[in-house]
Amino acid sequence: MIRTTQYGKVTRFDLSRDIYGIRRYWTTAYLVDNWMIDTGCAHTARELLRLLADQKIDGIINTHSHEDHIGANFHLQQRNPDLQIYAHPASIKILESPEEYQPLHPYRHIFWGQVGSSFAKPFEAGSLIATENYRFRVIYTPGHTSDHVCLYEPDEKWLFTGDLYVGGKDRALRAGCDIWQVIESLEKVADLPAVRMFPSSARVRENPAKHLREKADYLVLTGQEVLDMHQEGANVQQIARSLFGGPMLIELITLGHFTRRRLVLSYLNQNYD
Repeated sequence: MIRTTQYGKVTRFDLSRDIYGIRRYWTTAYLVDNWMIDTGCAHTARELLRLLADQKIDGIINTHSHEDHIGANFHLQQRNPDLQIYAHPASIKILESPEEYQPLHPYRHIFWGQVGSSFAKPFEAGSLIATENYRFRVIYTPGHTSDHVCLYEPDEKWLFTGDLYVGGKDRALRAGCDIWQVIESLEKVADLPAVRMFPSSARVRENPAKHLREKADYLVLTGQEVLDMHQEGANVQQIARSLFGGPMLIELITLGHFTRRRLVLSYLNQNYD
């Protein structure tokens, strides 16, 4: 299923697989000035192509290489072999051979699906990607993944944050995330004079700096609580239960790939095992 919302000159696509009538774990893509910023998941790729059948697509920018953000790359590039895709240098080999470099856990197959190969050019931090009417500055924002970027359009003051900004208060973390890098990246983009934020895992927001700083402040405060409890002798399980409550459904669904324990360990800069 795809839900489309217009925000001035930016079109937002919220995409989700329908499983027995239930739609969970939405992902998001954007269309602006004939460019796609991310392309959703593989399960919704053909539906997205049908929506874009009469739409000219000049290029794709991927905020990172997770399967729920690159799912229609293959199909769009197959439709137009000259279609240019841009991504972080570390994303390139994953996009070219996703099954080899990004094997999926069972829950990821179910919710988002295995993506096909696509071919991209790397961009560097601070570089500009020019569309017909806009210029998007590439900002390296590691944490959610090591290859994560945000995009900033300085004239319109738009900020596209991918999965860097997630609404709510985090109580768990997936493998591969670095919570201190997330905080640093949130603080970095909060300093931009943006007026509207287009996230992938939350609703569009005005006054981004306020929301970004609130999120960073919450994560910093939580991290200090984790460190204080650890210093007082509490173990990881005790900290997780005390600060984040009892077992979560997502821990069961992901078979331990996304847990409270991983969040605590990331704060402690310890291995997940």
